[in-house]
Amino acid sequence: MIEYESLTRSNASFMAELEQAAVRVIRSGWYVLGQEVAAFETEFAQFVGAKHCIGVANGLDALILSINALDLPHGSEILVASNTYIATILAIVRAGHKPVLVEPDLETFNMDPACLPAALTSNARAICVTHLFGKSCRMDAICAFAKEHGLKLVEDCAQSHGAKLSGQMTGTFGDAGCFSFYPTKNLGAIGDAGAVVTNDDALADRLRHTRNYGSKQKYVNEYVGVNSRLDEMQAALLRVKLRHLGEMTQHKRALAEIYFDHLPGWLALPRRRDDEYDVFHIFGVRHARRDELREGLLERGVKTEIHYPIPPHKQKAMKGILTGDWPLADELHATELSLPISVGHSGEDIRQVCEILHQFDG
Repeated sequence: MIEYESLTRSNASFMAELEQAAVRVIRSGWYVLGQEVAAFETEFAQFVGAKHCIGVANGLDALILSINALDLPHGSEILVASNTYIATILAIVRAGHKPVLVEPDLETFNMDPACLPAALTSNARAICVTHLFGKSCRMDAICAFAKEHGLKLVEDCAQSHGAKLSGQMTGTFGDAGCFSFYPTKNLGAIGDAGAVVTNDDALADRLRHTRNYGSKQKYVNEYVGVNSRLDEMQAALLRVKLRHLGEMTQHKRALAEIYFDHLPGWLALPRRRDDEYDVFHIFGVRHARRDELREGLLERGVKTEIHYPIPPHKQKAMKGILTGDWPLADELHATELSLPISVGHSGEDIRQVCEILHQFDG
């Protein structure tokens, strides 16, 4: 059986370093907002190419805190992809604002900049992009649109650690870049963890307060904050994984090349462009008979995933919040199939997946 992903297998080569880091934290006697968090924040900011990194408890909190820190008028409209993972939309709602959906590009799964003008209203105050599957959105066009219309810009980078557009890392184009380090991410913790990167000094200062009850100095509270702190253990483990992120990314890109070279022509593959450096958090293909294909792969020993089976506007939780018809999102959610592509997979695993797919009649 070729698993879709095995975290045990993916983490095996780092186990000795992870164990040493865990022991170091336990023996230190300092478990919250200590040297490990400070060191990871410095190292991750340097990796991304941002001035500041603020560690938080998870990726959703990174988004909520960042949107709150923008100080937008309550009930502002924030433009967001119609096919994003629901966390991006939940953050907008939890921050007290209104999500306005923007359709995606079917070849990239990312927000289509050409669809932004139709979504713009007088109440729009920001754009929240999601760099889905490890590919940067077209930030050149999106940034130009945001600047033209005076919109703030938040990046959901939960799936794009290390992805670039024209050599620039995702997370550094907008006012804030929000990262999740959920265990399955390319840079994954051993539990929940997240961070915000920014070049804005005032925004960074506010985030450092609000993640810790609104306080940077003990018992002095300047904001109405929350408890959303990256803990010392996860920071130490992430420091280990960050040292290996380059080689992990190269491994996944090599696996992706096998797919591009050997998958049957009847599958719709993700688009590639020379100025886009993809990190392939997910290798998503599309097919009209997706469910039939998935069942056939499972029967032949290959596990896959769907990202995501239900579009946000059809989720029960979004009733009365998201309205209208979003046919491109519907099409992506009905046809997308995620093939195995993890650090724990070998080239032979991926070639075997390709060989099995050639057994089907497209």
